[in-house]
Amino acid sequence: MIGIVIGIAAVVGLISLGQGLQNAITEQFSAIGADKIFVQGKSGGFGPPGFATAGKVTAEDVKLLRKVPGVQRVAGRVFGSLLISFGDEQRIVFAASVPTDNEGLELIKEIELITIEDGRFLKTDDTHKVVIGANYAESKTFTKAVKVKNRIAIKEKEFQVVGIMRRTGDPAIDGGILLLENELRELAGSGDDDFNAIVVQVDKNQDPEHVAELIEDRMRKDRKQKVGNEDFNVQPALQLIQSFSEIFQVVQAVLVGIAAISLLVGGIGIMNTMYTSVLERTREIGIMKAIGAQKKDILFIMLIESAILGLMGGTLGILIGIGLAKGVELISQAIFGSPLIQAQISPELIIGALLFSCGIGMISGFFPARNAANLEPVDALRYE
Repeated sequence: MIGIVIGIAAVVGLISLGQGLQNAITEQFSAIGADKIFVQGKSGGFGPPGFATAGKVTAEDVKLLRKVPGVQRVAGRVFGSLLISFGDEQRIVFAASVPTDNEGLELIKEIELITIEDGRFLKTDDTHKVVIGANYAESKTFTKAVKVKNRIAIKEKEFQVVGIMRRTGDPAIDGGILLLENELRELAGSGDDDFNAIVVQVDKNQDPEHVAELIEDRMRKDRKQKVGNEDFNVQPALQLIQSFSEIFQVVQAVLVGIAAISLLVGGIGIMNTMYTSVLERTREIGIMKAIGAQKKDILFIMLIESAILGLMGGTLGILIGIGLAKGVELISQAIFGSPLIQAQISPELIIGALLFSCGIGMISGFFPARNAANLEPVDALRYE
């Protein structure tokens, strides 16, 4: 029965954590909004010349996308790694840009789900000012907590902290900094026109999929590229959600497959136990058959016994699995403060695990039960 306990506990724990993570990420994307489209340069790959070549998006693309029918707002993003100093300590951190126009600034605040816990957000005319993630204020980046109005050094230039973001659970945001686009370009040494990504918001009552197709067509014509040879990617937010869901389904299938090995071991253990039980009660079975018990009665009794073994193991496994999943959730939130790691315990999962464990028990006990039912009464009564 221990094998069933371990297998069911692994299945319940892994599936509940996987489902919780999938739901949390889906909620994050849903909060961003289905009306968003992300445009990025395509990474280089292997193939003939002109196929899967590395691409980039630029300021010219931002101007181009603003003219596409159905597009409401557009904002470019620049990302980079910067060496920052606070006191005597230095850290390399993730930095993201904030557009210097109000339209782009508001769009970035919306897609990043940024809420200022202390201080204020950046303004378009701010210079030498930054907004920092929650890790800095909680002494998780530097030994000493960084507060609003403190100054940090980036490449020997001082920047004043004007705001601290509320914890999001995203390590890039919680451990990163935000500063104006032109200042990040100068500090990171990136080009004057290149962007790492472009975010597009679609007009209300417009289909994001249709607008994404218009964007692809417009960019393809502007770059004089053929279908399939584009050096850029256009992805609506809904496509990203579907991609993540498909990935998580594959991951969960692999995890369940691994846990199924424990269930197989548990099933073999129950089979061995039932064979032993048949041998130990051979005389009892002979007496039952001598006083009129039929084959189906013996078979039914033995199957019920093996099913109860599986059900008991499944019940214990479910309780242990829920405890493990909730323990991982509480520990991860206490250590990392991330809301993404959470256990999602559904009634369907519990009922399915119980039925599965019961079924494993009955399948494992079938052959021993059949052997018991086929015993001859005279031979069984003579068994010592």
